[in-house]
Amino acid sequence: MERTKRQKGLPPAIRLLRVEQWVKNGFLFLPAFFAGVIMHPGVVLHLAVGAILFSLAASAVYVFNDLQDVAADRQHPRKCHRPIASGEVGRGQAVLLIVALLAVAIPGAWWLNPRFAQVLAGYLAINLAYSLHLKHYALLDVSIVALGFLLRVHSGGILGEVPVSQWIELMVVLLALFIALAKRRDDLLQADNGAGMRRSISGYNLRLVDTAMVIVATITIQSYILYTVSDEVVARMGSDKLYITSVFVLLGILRYFQLCYVYARSGSPTKLVLTDLPLQLTVVGWLLSFVLILYAYR
Repeated sequence: MERTKRQKGLPPAIRLLRVEQWVKNGFLFLPAFFAGVIMHPGVVLHLAVGAILFSLAASAVYVFNDLQDVAADRQHPRKCHRPIASGEVGRGQAVLLIVALLAVAIPGAWWLNPRFAQVLAGYLAINLAYSLHLKHYALLDVSIVALGFLLRVHSGGILGEVPVSQWIELMVVLLALFIALAKRRDDLLQADNGAGMRRSISGYNLRLVDTAMVIVATITIQSYILYTVSDEVVARMGSDKLYITSVFVLLGILRYFQLCYVYARSGSPTKLVLTDLPLQLTVVGWLLSFVLILYAYR
């Protein structure tokens, strides 16, 4: 509710972009960060420009999705306040905004790196299919969301000129599945409170989603620990202390479950990280510990 009140002070066109979701495009920085080259001259700038272009493309997807879902959003207690559903932004204005966003994102991506532009085009094509049809199929919908995060990471690998390891691919897919399942849980709770329920949600129930989240969270923690102690990673990073950072991964996931089951603050982890101080401190603790181990005490 607080976030909604804050957003109401923003122009409708800006709210339509869902700028708070741009934090997801920080995944572009992961390959260079884990490879230990994030501080190399030009790398951060290259990745930052790529993240901005990816964000513009993602916003075009959000606007298109809102256009497709406008009828259902008007029946939803929260989504009815979205700019298109509420009538603050007309359909014609939304279409023009999509064209403007893509007119910057696609040529800009090609100028930055043609391979990056190809991955971005693939992301747009997959999300177009998702918005038009595929989001209505349970389990397939969350798999496509996870694929979108994987494409973000591979974009970062291209722009940072570093290989994307199987470890990063695995952990990103697992984390993205966790995020997508958390969003489905929130959708189910909203449906129970009288909100409209789209077709894909009919393939879920709370028992399935809660079980799936526990399974995915468990595998994510195990995979991360195995990553930090693997001989390959220890040799490449030049440190055998990375396992210490797994404490923050465990605490972060436990905190999210506490928010869900104890405080009934279900929803996307992306939004919760932006509003929950303990989660923010956990992320900062993980980042600082990783930076110290990787860059200061190698």
